[in-house]
Order: sequence, then structure tokens, then C-alpha cells
Amino acid sequence: MQTDELNILYEDNHLIVVLKPQMTACCPDESGDENLFDCVKEYLKVAYNKPGNAFLGLVHRLDRPTGGVMVFAKTSKAAARLTEQMKNGGFEKKYYAVLCGKPNKKTAVLENYLRKNSVTNTVYVCTQTEENAKFASLEYNLIEEKAGLSLAEITLHTGRTHQIRVQFSAINCPVYGDMRYGGEKAVKGRLALWAYSLKFSHPTTGETLKFLIEPPKDIVPWKFFPELKV
Repeated sequence: MQTDELNILYEDNHLIVVLKPQMTACCPDESGDENLFDCVKEYLKVAYNKPGNAFLGLVHRLDRPTGGVMVFAKTSKAAARLTEQMKNGGFEKKYYAVLCGKPNKKTAVLENYLRKNSVTNTVYVCTQTEENAKFASLEYNLIEEKAGLSLAEITLHTGRTHQIRVQFSAINCPVYGDMRYGGEKAVKGRLALWAYSLKFSHPTTGETLKFLIEPPKDIVPWKFFPELKV
């Protein structure tokens, strides 16, 4: 990913909010692929003529197949405050997802215990007593149904790895395009999961900041829901 491809939604002296494209890693990993974190760092070095290693703080993550809003900190103080705010539930993160099938309830809270298998890099639903089990909670609201698919708005209460994908797979409504967790019910295609809304308090002023961005509605399956707005 090149710096001229960077979509900046907001920037000041303390933080920078950008769009993470789908299929782009949010930060460096063992794959060595180009990633958003390094791209933003390179942008800061060039834009502000910073010699050496420009500071950038990773506050939260999005899975590689997921697109949407991300915030990075530009100072260590902002990074510490935003990270603490994230831990204390001060971030409001909302997603849109297209699900295969239809959940039994129009609105519900899904609560599970999840465990990650580091060898396969997959997550599964487990019991509360299982070692390294982590509580996961989200709330969803069905917006529209069409052609065997459901458009859902999701509010995360916790931020576990692959949480949305695993919890909806557990109720037999996997996210469209999720070949990893969807099983026989999955529809092949790009993962239809989008972080469309991010709200938090500014790390220095305390002002409430909210950023919204629509999913790519010109591609399948988002194009099936043309009335979708943010």
C-alpha cells in the first residue's frame, strides 16, 4: 500500500483517522505484507519531514479481510490515553455485516466464550472453564433481508479476535464470504464485514469524535442493499 493511496478521514497533532482497505493488514505481521501501520508511518515521515523513525501508536485492530475506520495515535501520550479508553469501554465500534441466512431474532445480544488456536489462527466457541477462554459480547439489529441474505448492524461490547465472524457462525448465520468459519453455508466472495462507525473521546480535549464511512456499495453483496446509509 502506497502513501498516495491513504484515505485520511481526520488528522490533528495527536491522532490520525484513516480508512483501512479490505485485504490490507492493519499492522506488520509474520507475512511481511504491506500494511496500513507502515503506510501511515511513511506518510508522517514525508508529510512532516520527520527524520528517522516517526512515532505511531497502534490503538486497536481490524482483521485483514475487514475494511473501515481506524484511529492511530501520533504521540505516546495520546496512545496511552486512547488505549486506556479502549480498555475501559470508551470506544463505540459499530459494524455492518451481510449474513448468510436469517437469525431467529431481529434484535439480540450474543454472548459466548471464545478461545484462539494459535497454531491454526482460528477462534472457536468454548466453555467458560476452558483454559484461556475469553468472554465475547455483541448486539445486533437486522436492517433488511434480501435473496437469502440479511443486513445487520452490529455493536461490539468486547473486541475479541474474529469475534463477529465466530459468533454469527455459531448461530448458523455466517458472514457472507467467510470461508474460514462459514462451513457449507458460506457464500464465496469478499468478506462482507465493515467497520462503519467509530466514536471515542479526544485524548487531550475530551471532545467526542465520531467517524462514519459507508461500505463499498458498488460490489456484491453490498449492492443488494442500495438503501444502506451511515
